[in-house]
Amino acid sequence: MFRKTISCLLVAAAPLLAAQSPAPKDAPTAPTPAELAAPVVEAEAAIVKSDWKTAEAKLDPYLAAHPEDGRALFDAGYIADAQARLDDAAGFYRRAAQVNGRSFEAHLSLGLLLARQGKPAEARPELQAATALDPGDGGPSLKARAWRALAQLDAASDTTQASEELLEALKLTPETAADTLLAAQLAEATGQADIAEAAYRRLLAKDPKSAAAQAGLAHLLIAQKKYAEAETLLRTALTQAPDDPALTAQLASVLAAQDNAEALPMLEKLHASRPQDTAITRMLADVRAEAGDIPGSDKLYMVLLAAQPDDADLLVVHGQNLTRQLKYAEAFVAFDKASRMAPSDGDAWSGLAFAASKTGQPNVTLHALTMRSKILPELPSTYFLWATAYDTLHEKEQAIAYYHHFLDAAAGKFPDQEWQAKQRLLLLEKKTTSGR
Repeated sequence: MFRKTISCLLVAAAPLLAAQSPAPKDAPTAPTPAELAAPVVEAEAAIVKSDWKTAEAKLDPYLAAHPEDGRALFDAGYIADAQARLDDAAGFYRRAAQVNGRSFEAHLSLGLLLARQGKPAEARPELQAATALDPGDGGPSLKARAWRALAQLDAASDTTQASEELLEALKLTPETAADTLLAAQLAEATGQADIAEAAYRRLLAKDPKSAAAQAGLAHLLIAQKKYAEAETLLRTALTQAPDDPALTAQLASVLAAQDNAEALPMLEKLHASRPQDTAITRMLADVRAEAGDIPGSDKLYMVLLAAQPDDADLLVVHGQNLTRQLKYAEAFVAFDKASRMAPSDGDAWSGLAFAASKTGQPNVTLHALTMRSKILPELPSTYFLWATAYDTLHEKEQAIAYYHHFLDAAAGKFPDQEWQAKQRLLLLEKKTTSGR
């Protein structure tokens, strides 16, 4: 059902609600009463000329005497909206809708305004009301605008509903580039990468400079590990918008995935221009670590942790950096906290087991390994930790068993540890035999 719906939309992604124009660009089109008061007529003539000061001078005294005039209230909301006095505009639109519940323009304008203010719960009923009303002289295009706004509101939480709302808009007006863009985002959100990719490409065929389509297609290619194709696309996009931080970050991630040394200076420059962007900071920290600059990487993770001290993912990577610097006691603290914050994180337990082993805490090592084993499969390294922890605790039978597990799994890939395991087995098995 949803796949069919998305296919009908020809699929691709849409602009943010913030991009919606604050109100219809033409003069208000509320139903005209048999006789309009002269101040309202004069105010609307001023509105056509964007002469807000004159329009307000006509409406303010009139509304003081006629507070239930729905058309005048809508006009006042339009004027405030156009001047970015959003709270005032919302108040006027709301009053207009209350005076005349059948006012399509009042419900639509209030819904769009509330959506731009980031109030989807309040915006939705106003937009839904508009879809059920006669748009009057505004015609199908304004009703389609209400359906499109609903689709954008629901895109993040209910892709099926958003798809159905977008289809309603397409019944009223032809498909736009924004419709294709939104449909692609809906397809991508539901894992329909093939449909999303086709739509992004279709949109780019019509508009090769569409930054949104370029970024969307690049995201899909990166997810599919088609790094060479993504790199070509992003380099082309950046020739058109060389300072676009999102495209630059995407290209840096592609280069990092290909071990391209160009990624590091690119991210350093991007981070310098946007030091508060946590996504860029984290990406740079990762690339620094991959490049061998562990202290430099950890410096950035410390900055991130200062703002998010209970982020288990950050704690784990911080602990891993500390481990690489042989700061085992500090790593133990980081991993211990991470495992408490996220007990289902296998990497946290892995790190804790290793740090505990290095700091002489075999009981903690065994506990961490036990917890890890519920989440992740055993590895040669974990078998070795099991064995050495039991060995330290003089649990000979368990130590012997895990040393053998380690040797079977290692298969010559860890010569130093394998030599150590064989030496310990010689001693432990000799003692076990002589003890009998």
